[in-house]
Amino acid sequence: MVTQPDFIPRPLVRVNQWTILLSVILTWVTGAYWILLLPLIANLLGVAIKFNPIIRFGKLFLKKEPKAYIPEDATQQRFNSAIATVCLALATIGFAFNISWLGWTFSVMVALASSIAILGFCIGCFIFFQINQYRYKLKQKQIVK
Repeated sequence: MVTQPDFIPRPLVRVNQWTILLSVILTWVTGAYWILLLPLIANLLGVAIKFNPIIRFGKLFLKKEPKAYIPEDATQQRFNSAIATVCLALATIGFAFNISWLGWTFSVMVALASSIAILGFCIGCFIFFQINQYRYKLKQKQIVK
């Protein structure tokens, strides 16, 4: 039995990135930090149980079969979602408890990361790659010994 690779169609990844970015911008404009809970909970569910409601909702609007789109590696996307979840959680905590520097720092970080990803460079993917390169080099050193 041949299993299909685990992937997410790029338009669904973009929907998630836009949701994160727009949620952060709306939080900045309105001061309603609870707006960050939407992408926070969605991405947390995606990491924890592989069910991201934003991606699931976006799937309803795909015009082609999912495999017809450019695939994004699901493992990398879960890694990216984990980073986004931590940043969104820290931003929410910062804004909720009037620790402005914490809220602003992490909301700016996640907004920049999602903006840059929308433009085509995935910072989380780069970090994921570097971690895997480091693991590989460590493994090679152990084999040589």
